[in-house]
Amino acid sequence: MDKLLIRGGKPLHGEIAISGAKNAALPEMCAALLTADPVKLTNVPRLRDVSTMRKLLANMGVAIELHGERGGITFEARDPVNPEAPYELVKTMRASVLALGPLLARTGRAKVSLPGGCAIGARPVEQHIKGLQAMGAIIDVEHGYMVARLPEGRTRLKGARITTDMITVTGTENFLMAATLAEGTTILENAAQEPEIPDLAEMLIKMGAKITGHGTSRIVIEGVEKLHGCEHAVVADRIECGTFLCAVAATGGDVLLHNGRGDHLDAVIDKLCEAGVDITREGDGLRVRAAGPAWNHLKAQSFRTTEYPGFPTDMQAQFMALNAISQGSSMVTETIFENRFMHVSELSRLGANIQIDGKNAMVEGVDKLSGATVMATDLRASAGLVIAGLVAEGETTVDRIYHLDRGYDQMEVKLRALGADIERVGE
Repeated sequence: MDKLLIRGGKPLHGEIAISGAKNAALPEMCAALLTADPVKLTNVPRLRDVSTMRKLLANMGVAIELHGERGGITFEARDPVNPEAPYELVKTMRASVLALGPLLARTGRAKVSLPGGCAIGARPVEQHIKGLQAMGAIIDVEHGYMVARLPEGRTRLKGARITTDMITVTGTENFLMAATLAEGTTILENAAQEPEIPDLAEMLIKMGAKITGHGTSRIVIEGVEKLHGCEHAVVADRIECGTFLCAVAATGGDVLLHNGRGDHLDAVIDKLCEAGVDITREGDGLRVRAAGPAWNHLKAQSFRTTEYPGFPTDMQAQFMALNAISQGSSMVTETIFENRFMHVSELSRLGANIQIDGKNAMVEGVDKLSGATVMATDLRASAGLVIAGLVAEGETTVDRIYHLDRGYDQMEVKLRALGADIERVGE
């Protein structure tokens, strides 16, 4: 099992390119199931979850061709499509639930295993099931599978008004894809607004879908009888960008992040600027400058995670690592996932001073972290531990980095290009 070995204390300088967003690429790969025509995606990140989704789609009979340029992949879901997502391929990736809507819309049936993924708390699929049932699907949960079909005599889902009990990104994506081929109009109320949603909608529009309101809490989809192929570039990964912003803020330095989208990171950038980091738009991306290690000049910032456009839960661990070595006290409130403080005990092994009280973490900044062996517990926790390791004295070893590989495209390679002393090592 691979680990990351980090020798901390080096500022970051130079420039790197931000990869395509995992959370956009995965639903857009599933959207290829909606047509028999070729669908080409570019700027697809090289990640474990992307590889798993490729295997899942190939198992369904989708022809897949990899292109060397710009992370390109072409998908061709010719008839017949095998409408099953087996447990063996689904168990490591929650995003596999995104196959449910497209399969139902295209084939009228689906058998999708209940998903696995990061152990950061319950992320129930009930919202997906309720929404698709409102569109006329019959769905039962049997032996760990969601088994879905259309009623006798129906060949298409029907339009519906869907209001979810909570804001759900993957639920919004599932309904959005399913509704494109439904009969009539579907209205999604309380829809997620994360940038990956309008990116998916724009791809579907290229395929012939009729969608308005994407990027707001109310999306309207007029169903069409057929979609066609398209070419689409996956939007840049705002969480990868935010992670590198925090890394530079923690270590000090001057880095240009090509493709960085400041308009997708307003809440994070505002907090970083309030802390004392200099972030400016430059060319096709963002330049981040920090005068030295965070404990020398940055002020800790309190924040509360919430749905977009608020502070993203996927940036909580990275910013907490920054707060741990900034001046003063801060409170971090996690409102999205109940188990997303598992990295706190690992940060404490490096010398961080953090106390947990329910959904709140009280962070008292320290002026030094010391290298140690730590263990990643989920995708974003692993990124927070890497940031802490970059500023810790001595050597830090981050174990279980398969979590990191699920969401970051060669993170250690990019950090080395910026001057970090970091390497991947085997057992």
